[in-house]
Amino acid sequence: EGWSCIAKWTGTPLSLVLDQAVVKPQARYVMFHCLDTIEQSLSGNIKYYGTIDLIDARHPQTILAYGLNGKPLPVENGAPLRVRVERQLGYKMPKYIYKIELVDSFANVGGGRGGYWEDNGYDWYGGI
Repeated sequence: EGWSCIAKWTGTPLSLVLDQAVVKPQARYVMFHCLDTIEQSLSGNIKYYGTIDLIDARHPQTILAYGLNGKPLPVENGAPLRVRVERQLGYKMPKYIYKIELVDSFANVGGGRGGYWEDNGYDWYGGI
């Protein structure tokens, strides 16, 4: 889709990671917690986050990328880890991931719409 760059990505299919987790029946979404700060307040830093549903998470083209063009993933492209969701637009591919969580709802996270961009008016599903 080329939002960040057109490249050869190296990574692990997210489905393989999910297969190793204990996924509770009520889980509907994968939430990615990221290292980048989007806002600073007196109560602390608010970190970037994003979500996809389990259908896209288990798609064979969805990967947790740690490499770009045969080299380790550079910071400017999302190191240490970013998700690639090839069926969606670039804003659905969080960078700088430090934690992955399976949730039944994202209503009480951030603005309650499922991600930084969604909280700012973008559609939750960014399909191409």
